[in-house]
Amino acid sequence: VSKISDCQRSYMLSLTMKERKHQFSQQIIFGKVERNYVTVFYESIHDISLLFLRVDMTHRFRRDLAKSDAEAKMSKQKLQQRMKEQFQKAMGGMPSWAETKLKKKNKKKDDSDDEDEDGDDLMRKTGNFVGSSDSLPKGIIRMKTCLHANNDRPSEDRLTTVQFHPSAQVVMTAGLDQSISLFQVDGKTNPKIQSIHLERFPVYKAQFSVDGEQVVATSFRNKLFYIYDMMEGKVIPVHTVRGEEEERVKEFEVSPDGESLLLTGTCGFLHVLTMKTKEVVKSMKINGNIVGVAFSHDGSKVFTNSEEGEVYIWDMRSSKCLNRFTDDGCVSGTSMAASKNGQYLACGSAAGVVNVYSQEECMRQNNPKPLKAIMNLVTSATSLRFNPTSEILAIASRADDEAARLVHIPSFTVFSNFPMFQRKIIYRAHCLDFSPNSGFFSLANSKGHAPLFRLLHYKEF
Repeated sequence: VSKISDCQRSYMLSLTMKERKHQFSQQIIFGKVERNYVTVFYESIHDISLLFLRVDMTHRFRRDLAKSDAEAKMSKQKLQQRMKEQFQKAMGGMPSWAETKLKKKNKKKDDSDDEDEDGDDLMRKTGNFVGSSDSLPKGIIRMKTCLHANNDRPSEDRLTTVQFHPSAQVVMTAGLDQSISLFQVDGKTNPKIQSIHLERFPVYKAQFSVDGEQVVATSFRNKLFYIYDMMEGKVIPVHTVRGEEEERVKEFEVSPDGESLLLTGTCGFLHVLTMKTKEVVKSMKINGNIVGVAFSHDGSKVFTNSEEGEVYIWDMRSSKCLNRFTDDGCVSGTSMAASKNGQYLACGSAAGVVNVYSQEECMRQNNPKPLKAIMNLVTSATSLRFNPTSEILAIASRADDEAARLVHIPSFTVFSNFPMFQRKIIYRAHCLDFSPNSGFFSLANSKGHAPLFRLLHYKEF
């Protein structure tokens, strides 16, 4: 390790804490550096000497940053600058969503600036508006197959998560290769923005916070879970949750208001965890094991599906069960999804049948009948997702190749041109998601790819 000169030390000590923190905010690869055969994790911005440690550039998550074989080792300071250049090159400059807070602090607002900000705010919103005023026609959906969303860095193992950023033109993938990756979505090259490696932590599920500034990630057999703060550029491990005694944390959902995390426990328990204090404030329990959880569009209610096919509706404020019914014809439940317009509730089963209910009828009746039983899957319906306009329901099974369908709402008919006939591209889908304005649709599959489709009916991302 090279020593710090007096000049370098004087320079670093002259920086304010805010300036030091800014230098570290761009750090995006959380690897390891060796120092006297002791592994050092660089997390603190107070340890100035870490800037001058030499980083191994032959690691698979950093070797693409080296411009030649001579750069087998690189100083932390040079690596930081190299990653900053790559990030801005991929984004075409500093993206607007990363500059939002800075703009609010540094720019004075006059009448003309207010008009500009109004336009920027409109582009940052993710409401249920679309470019076309016409409703989506049934039968054939106009779509274009794009380059895989993670083509710039395919996963070396099965993908478990794909999710679009709530306000930026970015998509996230995560999986069994112990990494979380972010890509810019343009439908042509989809350049990688960054990848984060979580040591010995195959990702079971990852999800953006509501404001898009954090990522929550869980694994298969760990009680530990991680929160990645993208604005600060650091990974925060959460080793224990106060008030929660589960042996592992796998399934979870972020509430629509962004204030709480709903953890699915064993033996039918649901735990409500606050995002600020990371402690459990309330718990709910059903009979049997939970296989599916969905929030209502306003976050006031929670729908749960049990392994026995029983559906429970909970009030989030009082933690009381508002209603309970058996999914029609279901022997074993597998999944659940609620539409963002507050009209529909979809329940998947091990037989591949997906029942779609009216949320209003589910609240009023003890034995509601489904609006439609969708029987286009022959294996277990493991993934369900409504698009933001509630005009499409995506259904998939991870038990078979090409077992994915797009269902038109409200006709409840399947689009005949998806998946494409005699063209294998989807394989086994483990996760589904639509972009904020339904312009793109993607899946996480067993081959480590995230097939990406442009839905041409919708003009916005």
